[in-house]
Amino acid sequence: MPNRIKIYRQKETPAELKDIERNLINKGYNHIAGTDEAGRGPLAGPVVAAAVIIPKNIAIPDLDDSKKLTRRQREKLFDEIAVSGAFCSVGVIDNETIDRINILKASLLAMRKAIMSLEVNPDFILVDGSFTIPNLTVPQMALIGGDAVCRSISAASIIAKVTRDRIMDRYQEIYPDYSFANHRGYPTKRHLDELKNFGPTVIHRKSFRPVEKLLNKSIFE
Repeated sequence: MPNRIKIYRQKETPAELKDIERNLINKGYNHIAGTDEAGRGPLAGPVVAAAVIIPKNIAIPDLDDSKKLTRRQREKLFDEIAVSGAFCSVGVIDNETIDRINILKASLLAMRKAIMSLEVNPDFILVDGSFTIPNLTVPQMALIGGDAVCRSISAASIIAKVTRDRIMDRYQEIYPDYSFANHRGYPTKRHLDELKNFGPTVIHRKSFRPVEKLLNKSIFE
């Protein structure tokens, strides 16, 4: 079971947390990886995590929680991160694995895959959320709202979100009855209507309640 470590919620974040990466560097950590995921809530598609190490001599202005940015801002920052000299990697876990092990474990597994794929081994990991990543020996800290206070987590949130959006754009071409390029698989009214009209696709998460209800209804009709 993953470890739950409550640090601070965003509204009660002390000022020193905003300099957490600098504080870790001052303690002798040189390769601090931030990790975050995108796609825990959708009814379809994968969960995608990213890990980013930003060397201390690299500045990337305007980093923020990807949810606070427009699509254009995310795309711009994605490109800036990619060419900045930061070390980036992603981990993708498909919907079938999500159904088998549950979304929390799948999200942490995606983060672990991202961390393990980095070109440089991190000596400290900052994880957005309430849980650290299982089966890693590197020191970790879980930060609720970390994507708003840590630049490496902010960068990871942007990489994960843009990567997942691009995956869903490709699924839009494969499943034209669905508006995946619009709702990204999230349970919007439009998506729920599409589910009722066309039925689940192979990328839908069968363990998620709206999809599960439709599947059970079709069995008993």
